[in-house]
Amino acid sequence: MKIAMIPARMGSQRLTKKNLQKIKGTTLISHAIRKCVKAGCFDEIWVNSEHPDFGEIAQSEGVHFHQRPASLGNSVATSEQYVAEFLEKNRCDTLFQVHSIAPLLTAEDVVKFVKKMESSSFDTLLSCDNIQIECVYGSKPVNFNFDEKSNSQDLEPIQRVNWAISAWKRGQFLEAFRSGKCATYSGDVGFHSLSTLTSHIIKTKEDLLLAEKLFDLVFSE
Repeated sequence: MKIAMIPARMGSQRLTKKNLQKIKGTTLISHAIRKCVKAGCFDEIWVNSEHPDFGEIAQSEGVHFHQRPASLGNSVATSEQYVAEFLEKNRCDTLFQVHSIAPLLTAEDVVKFVKKMESSSFDTLLSCDNIQIECVYGSKPVNFNFDEKSNSQDLEPIQRVNWAISAWKRGQFLEAFRSGKCATYSGDVGFHSLSTLTSHIIKTKEDLLLAEKLFDLVFSE
């Protein structure tokens, strides 16, 4: 059984009520729900939030609503905690978390991601985008060196996890969580590359404005 879970916290620090922001007159949360429905590859679709307003949206879109405890809706709670709480109460083989803050992720992208998870032996699958340019961490080169100048196209790409969509085997995730280990990266971890456009994540007002500009470009193809 495959479940799609769309997390939606009402509070957000950088962009007020982020999940209720609109692109083309539709809220980000509704875009995510409709994307999962269109993908047609899930047995159930759930919105997961601490706030009942999202329950009304889920109902209007014809999907399920899971109201997590208020303590898992603040800025201190981690995604690992609310994922575990959801999995404890909802049985499935695999959970797919589809973020509403990735509005340029298409239904076709979702289907490809699900197929990769199903055809692999991964316990965890994370979406990423490949950055093929000189990258530095802590003032030290990551994928190049200071001894020579190489062409960017010859560099080893850096995989940046973008959290647009993720997947976990329920049993592996809960086993790790219950034993006090990091469940988010548990078991055999795989990565699935997305394009630069579909990897775009909304964290700020500027991110939202950029997504609005790119929306027609992505969905007119």
